[in-house]
Amino acid sequence: MISEPSRHCTVELQALPSRIGQVRRIISAQLRYWHLDPLIDPAALGVTELLTNVHRHAQPDKSCTVEIELLLERLTVSVHDHDPRLPTVREPSTSSTSGRGLALIAAVSESWGVRPRGGAGKVVWFTLSAPPWCAPLPPHSVYGATTDGPFELAALTYLESAAPSVARSAVVG
Repeated sequence: MISEPSRHCTVELQALPSRIGQVRRIISAQLRYWHLDPLIDPAALGVTELLTNVHRHAQPDKSCTVEIELLLERLTVSVHDHDPRLPTVREPSTSSTSGRGLALIAAVSESWGVRPRGGAGKVVWFTLSAPPWCAPLPPHSVYGATTDGPFELAALTYLESAAPSVARSAVVG
C-alpha cells in the first residue's frame, strides 16, 4: 500500500531480498515526484541498509513498514518492524563482509536514531536535509477539470518570482 502522494509515503512489505529492490525503486520514484532528486541516492542507500537489517535480524517475522516524510526542508526515512531488540553500531574488522549498515547511514544522513514502539517493535530512522530549491512544487490542476486555463494564479506567481534562466545554444557558429 502506498499512501497519498503528497509529502508522506508509506509502504508495507515483507523484507525479502526481491522486495527490497522494489521498495528502493518506489522511494526513488516518490522523491523524483517531489523534485528531490539529490536525495535519491542517500535515501535509497539508507532504506536498503535498514531493510537488509530487518531481513537478516528481525524476529518473529520480516513484516515492516517504510515511511518517508518531507517536512519543511527535511526528509525523514523510517523503517518500523516488530522486533523489540534495538540495533547497535558495531566495529567490524577489516575482513568482515557485513556489519557496516548503521555506520553507512550515519555517514550519509544528517541524523539517525532508534526508538522502541512500546513492546510492538521499533523504528529506525534517518534524516536528510533537502536544499530549499528542491522543495516540492504545489500540485498542478488538470486543464479543463476545474480551472479556466492551463495555469493557476499561484503557479504564475511562483514562476514570476523565480530567477530568469540563461538561454544557451548548442549550435556552433
